[in-house]
Amino acid sequence: MPKTAFKVDLDRRPEEQDVKTHNRWHPDIPMVATFKPGDEFRVECYDWTGGQIRNDDSADDIRDVDLTKVHYLSGPFGVEGAEPGDLLVVDILDIGPLPSSEWGFNGIFAKENGGGFLTEHFPEARKSCWDFHGIYTTSRHIPGVRYPGLVHPGLIGCLPDHKLLAEANRREAELIATDPNRVPPLAAPPHADTALMGQMSGAAAAAAAKEAWRTVPPREHGGNCDIKNLSRGSRVYFPVYVKGGGLSMGDIHWSQGDGEITFCGAVEMAGWIDIGVGLIKGGVAKYGITNPIFKPSPVEPHFSEYLIFEGISVDERTGKQYYLDAHVAYRRACLNAIEYLKKFGYTGEQAYMILGTAPCEGRISGIVDIPNVCATLAIPTGIFDFDIRPNASGPKREVSGVDVARTSR
Repeated sequence: MPKTAFKVDLDRRPEEQDVKTHNRWHPDIPMVATFKPGDEFRVECYDWTGGQIRNDDSADDIRDVDLTKVHYLSGPFGVEGAEPGDLLVVDILDIGPLPSSEWGFNGIFAKENGGGFLTEHFPEARKSCWDFHGIYTTSRHIPGVRYPGLVHPGLIGCLPDHKLLAEANRREAELIATDPNRVPPLAAPPHADTALMGQMSGAAAAAAAKEAWRTVPPREHGGNCDIKNLSRGSRVYFPVYVKGGGLSMGDIHWSQGDGEITFCGAVEMAGWIDIGVGLIKGGVAKYGITNPIFKPSPVEPHFSEYLIFEGISVDERTGKQYYLDAHVAYRRACLNAIEYLKKFGYTGEQAYMILGTAPCEGRISGIVDIPNVCATLAIPTGIFDFDIRPNASGPKREVSGVDVARTSR
């Protein structure tokens, strides 16, 4: 087993750790350790909320979670010889849950607290908890499904430099200014009050926190990309912006559907990752890199059959025709799948969470045939304990009497 370079104690709050996590991106955050190309090491991570969510039957914690504190990241780690313009080569050698915390959670966030992809249809906070059984997971809140884990870090990337930091802050502030009172907001601007700046302290940390990126979106450096195929055996090529690279990671998922559509949208968990690192000198210019590229995991769940739902660029409520709008089309595909699964007894929230947590495949199947994008969502039929395929006798109610966790008011 590789040496553990970053440990977490789940009995202590992240803010109380001896080696501090960070929940912001900033070029001046110090490295917690530095490795040579070819080295391998283990990284332990909190769940993305830092332990704010409990394994119980109430969604009050999902409703009340403080999203200005997320994500809690382990790192950053330096690699000797890494300089701006290089590619940092990162191998995900192995990954799994922490032995003391073999469970995960999924949540639908309340609209006023971030919402989700389908927040206009599901505006209230809801939660499901998932237990791990070897390679499989099941939920007491969503019966009738069982699927193998495709464990991956939802968030992994390198520190930005000051130029990229300023540019992203500028463009995101410009977007927010177009509708500053929108609920949920258009972006997540810097918020110094709850910033954790790793090993920085004092006036330097306070000053950096005022401009540091929140970790919510993906950006050119990587970050919160939520790529479900980034699992065991994956290799990622990250552009380096600062000396040493500054690799950090967290937000580990047991399983996720493409799009992570409930926002707290995978089976979220605390876990560990075994990492190997290497360098390609001058790789950014050699390969014309703007965003990271990756080789997917060779170890993935394999299903022989899927049921595929289509969606097009037509608003489901108003009937408005949009022009080649992939967001609307994928939303329609997801809603079509939810309505279908409700015929078997699932509530809308249960069906929504299945699409967010199961290894569903999302695709843009056509984006050139004006005016409609054709987006598709493929659900593996083998994850269900019953047959969901259409037949002449019609759907049979297979699920009843159980629902996701709801709020107390």
